Amino acid sequence: MEQKDLTIILVHGAWGDGSHWQYIIPALTKAGYKVRSVQNPLTSLQDDINKTKDLIDAQDGKVLLVGHSYGGAVISGAGNHDKVAGLVYIAAFAPDAGDSLGSLLGRRESPGGASIYPDNKGFLWIKYDEFQSAFCQDLDDEKALVMALSQKPIHGQCFGDEAGEPAWKKKPSWYQISEKDRMIPAETEKEMAERLEPKKIISLDAGHASLASHPEEVTQLILEAASSL
Repeated sequence: MEQKDLTIILVHGAWGDGSHWQYIIPALTKAGYKVRSVQNPLTSLQDDINKTKDLIDAQDGKVLLVGHSYGGAVISGAGNHDKVAGLVYIAAFAPDAGDSLGSLLGRRESPGGASIYPDNKGFLWIKYDEFQSAFCQDLDDEKALVMALSQKPIHGQCFGDEAGEPAWKKKPSWYQISEKDRMIPAETEKEMAERLEPKKIISLDAGHASLASHPEEVTQLILEAASSL
């Protein structure tokens, strides 16, 4: 299949890495797109924006950024890059300038928050035995176990850092809401989604890890965004 002149860059969120997109990557590649999945350090919002921009720099032609969870804050910043043509948010933060993720989370209680704990270096973890119920209650036990035991912690600073001017004010966006999300409340996702005035909003009967539990629907949204660019 002839490769399309658009690269899709997938940006993972907290407590994960680029392999969280493993159920999405094959279908996007099969559709003829060049796909890359960033590996962010999760050490500060700016560090992660910079690492994502490095991957954007390495591409030829236009880029569609797709962010899950915390990755939405990353693509909102990195999306200001000239090569970025659009943004897709998957159960993701979409901060405005001056927002912190902590302030967005503070709007209402999220049940999964009780399972988060810090280590002595300021990194945040999800309790291993509570990971499935907090993060991915709609995944089967085996997939959830792998996600839990391979989790990558995120530094607390990432939730305190204030976002800069977001790319979604200037570039087309798409948003997927997870109705059963226990990490970012669905109501908060709806508020962020509507603020974007996106091309399309879809709602899934999904937990936070919709990219793993509902890969077909998430893939379709990404493909719809890609084809419109």
